[in-house]
Amino acid sequence: MSAARRASSRTALLAVTSAAVAALTLSACSSGGTSGGGGDTNFVTGSNGIDAAAQGKRATAPELSGQTIDGKQLSTADYKGKVLVINVWGSWCPPCRAEAKNFQTVYEDVKGQGVEFVGINTRDTSTTPAKAFEKEFGVSYPSLYDPTGKQMLRFGKGTLNPQAIPSTLVIDRQGRIAARALMPLGEDTLRNMIKPVLAEK
Repeated sequence: MSAARRASSRTALLAVTSAAVAALTLSACSSGGTSGGGGDTNFVTGSNGIDAAAQGKRATAPELSGQTIDGKQLSTADYKGKVLVINVWGSWCPPCRAEAKNFQTVYEDVKGQGVEFVGINTRDTSTTPAKAFEKEFGVSYPSLYDPTGKQMLRFGKGTLNPQAIPSTLVIDRQGRIAARALMPLGEDTLRNMIKPVLAEK
C-alpha cells in the first residue's frame, strides 16, 4: 500500500474513532430524552418529559445494595414503606452538577414527610471526585458507589429504568417504579414527580 493510501486510511479511521467517542460521550452525559408508553411498557410520557406509570401498572424496582461513597453499606430494601427518590449522577457530568443543589433543597424539604433520597454515583474512577462533588453542592443523602454501572443494569428492560446520566426515579411505598426523568431536574419538576406518589394511600 502506498504512503498516500496509508495516510488516507489512517485519516478515515481517526474520523470514525472520533465520531464513536463523541457519540459515547453524548450518551454518557446528556439532558436525556423521552420514551413513549407504547407496547407493554405500561407508562406514559407527560408534556414535562416525565414518564409515569399508574398504580396498578408499575414494575417492582430491584433491590440496590452495596457500598456508599463514604464506605458504608446501604440497601434500598431498608426504605420500603417510604417514597424513595433515586438519582443517577457522576461528578464529571455537567447536567448532574446543574441539578445537584435542587435535589438537596427538595430533600431537606420532604425528608420529614416519609421521603428518602439515594444517589447512584457512576463512572467515577474513585470516590475522591464523588466526595468532592457532594461537599461542593452540600449533598447530605447517601449515594451508592457504582463505577461500572452495575446498579443501573439491575432494572429490567421495558420498565422505567435509568437510561441516561442523570436519571431520576421515584419509587412508591410498595417498592414499585412510579415515575422517571431522563434529564436534569429543577426544583419544581422534582417536586411534581414526588407529590402525586407521596399523596397515594
